[in-house]
Amino acid sequence: MEQIEKNKNAQLAREIELALPVELAQEHHISLVRDYVNGHFVEAGMCADVCVHDKNDGNPHAHIMLTVRPFEQGGEWGAKSRKEYLLNKNGERIKLKSGEFKTRKIGMMDWNEQTKAEEWRAAWADAVNATLERQGLEKRIDHRSYLRQGKEEIPTVHLGVAAAQMERKGTATERGNLNREIEVSNKLLRQLRVRINKLKDWLKTKATNTALPTLFDVIRGILDGHEHKNQYGQISDSNTMARVFNFLQGNQITDMAGLREKVGEMYDRRLDMGDRLNRIDGRLHMLDGHIRHMGYYQEHREIYGQYRQIKRPKKQAAFLEKHYTEIALFESAHRYLEQHLNGHIPSLQSWKEEHAKLLTERAALNQQHNTLKEEVSEAEIVKRNVERLMSRSKQKTRTHRSRGMER
Repeated sequence: MEQIEKNKNAQLAREIELALPVELAQEHHISLVRDYVNGHFVEAGMCADVCVHDKNDGNPHAHIMLTVRPFEQGGEWGAKSRKEYLLNKNGERIKLKSGEFKTRKIGMMDWNEQTKAEEWRAAWADAVNATLERQGLEKRIDHRSYLRQGKEEIPTVHLGVAAAQMERKGTATERGNLNREIEVSNKLLRQLRVRINKLKDWLKTKATNTALPTLFDVIRGILDGHEHKNQYGQISDSNTMARVFNFLQGNQITDMAGLREKVGEMYDRRLDMGDRLNRIDGRLHMLDGHIRHMGYYQEHREIYGQYRQIKRPKKQAAFLEKHYTEIALFESAHRYLEQHLNGHIPSLQSWKEEHAKLLTERAALNQQHNTLKEEVSEAEIVKRNVERLMSRSKQKTRTHRSRGMER
């Protein structure tokens, strides 16, 4: 590939990484990857180099390096693209000031199309699920995002090799810290979802019940119970009464319909918080990549400039051997910035400022979550006291009937 490619910035290969299910044995990993690679890459004309890694650390995976030119049956490299002349309205080629004619590049394969990534990911999910089913295992994977699956979860970010190694050694990384925050947020949002859904379901069952106590009765019931408590119970019920009263008054809730509306509003707020956290965490992950690669770009730009200025091949090769890591990081960063930013590269400081602003917004959302959690607790107190008053009313009815029968 290095011999056939002439441009200094030519793409030599494409790498795809596959996560392998821990439920399968290594021989199944190898056969699964081999069949997948043959069926989707080799048959399309690519050469593939496959490495399966499993260090028994719960992260088996495979690296696939693919050629970006097709390999013809005669042993020759095929063309990646061809030039097509652009024509004016008269059907004539358009001449530039340089004397050259205006052209555009036409890809000979669709391997770089965005739809191919989706196709390859879907095919991998199908291949893994078919293997899991053959092995009698119930677990399945899904290549779609949580959003497309309809899951109310914030996805964690991919750690990458370097960050994963640092985390295993006990060194915290930005991505690792973000994932830990996401896991905590998901846990809290799940808990809120369950509690709010229980309140909604309870209110549905009470929607047609005309014998419900009023919310005034709820507060009066707490007061009545307050008179028969010991000192500690009185303090507890006083706090409960104050919380319920402030919750009802602060939200202008005067009846069960108002409580039902408030619970619906809390449900919508929880969904909105999840969506906003999802967007913030996705942007934080992207900014993390931008900042990291821009750091590499700025740090090693001078070394790379010295490398490109060396004209003698032997001296350049010796310089490359000495500074291989710096040059590789610069080239990787340069490709990343070109691919992700379309040539427009904001300042590193602006990215850092946006990153800090998003962290502040995330902290504010966490505070809003705490507020919502308190409101859910107060609505649950109302629910418990409504149930207690209804139970007490039923007991009085049964006692009254019993006395009537005695008389």
